[in-house]
Formats: sequence, C-alpha cells, structure tokens
Amino acid sequence: MDEIDRRIVALLRENARRSFRDIGNHVHLTAPAVKRRVDRLEADGVLLGYTAIVDPQAFGWQTEAFVDLYCDGRMPGEAIRRAVAREPGVVSAHTVAGEASAMIHVRATDTKDLEAALERIRSTEGITRTVTEVVLSTLLRR
Repeated sequence: MDEIDRRIVALLRENARRSFRDIGNHVHLTAPAVKRRVDRLEADGVLLGYTAIVDPQAFGWQTEAFVDLYCDGRMPGEAIRRAVAREPGVVSAHTVAGEASAMIHVRATDTKDLEAALERIRSTEGITRTVTEVVLSTLLRR
C-alpha cells in the first residue's frame, strides 16, 4: 500500500459514496486507475466493506455507555461474544487487557433501558459484575 492508496482510503472513509472520478481528482489519477486500486484494496482485504452511518438518536437511542465486564475464571471470548450478541443495544464488544475481561459499547433509549440491558447481561452465567460509564457527550468520532 503506497501513499496514493492511503489517500484513497482516507477519502473513502470520509464518504464511501464518493465517485472514482472525484477521488481521482484528489489523487491525480484517472477514474479507471482509481477503480483498479480500489478493487485491489478490496481483494487484499484492506477495504472490508462499505456502510451507512446513521444517527442513533433517529432510532431513539439517546443514551450511550461503555461497560467493563468482569467474568468468572477463564470465560472465553466466544462465550462473552455470545452473551452480549443477543442484546440489540450492544454496538461492539472487545476483550481487553487490564482488570476487566471485556468492554462493550452500548446504546439505549434511556437510562432505564440501559439498566434493563445491563441486568440481562449480568444474568449470564460467568459474568460476575459490570462497571458502566455513561457518555455525556462525544468529542471526536472517526
């Protein structure tokens, strides 16, 4: 991956619907040359896909939190993933280094909805406790 590829990826991250011609104007290549590079980036697994980014509040998700999960013994990551995957408000889940076993990102309609989701997650065998940090405002998102 060279500097032009990096610039193409950056432009697609800003707007994945950007045309090859528009990208080419920014990186000084023709549209077909940009398409070939994008095809190669996809084939090489650099570009994994394209998605629509939605406003969570449009879906009624007003509350956001990051939650540390503490688990019994050696609860494997796959068991943690299964436990949180059935919860619709869980945006992402990660195993982490440190005291906690994992961290999840959760969205909810309000604090009552968040509390109910946390109770369901804590009822999973092997999850012993959670520590929740509610987001007040988002300062940067990339």
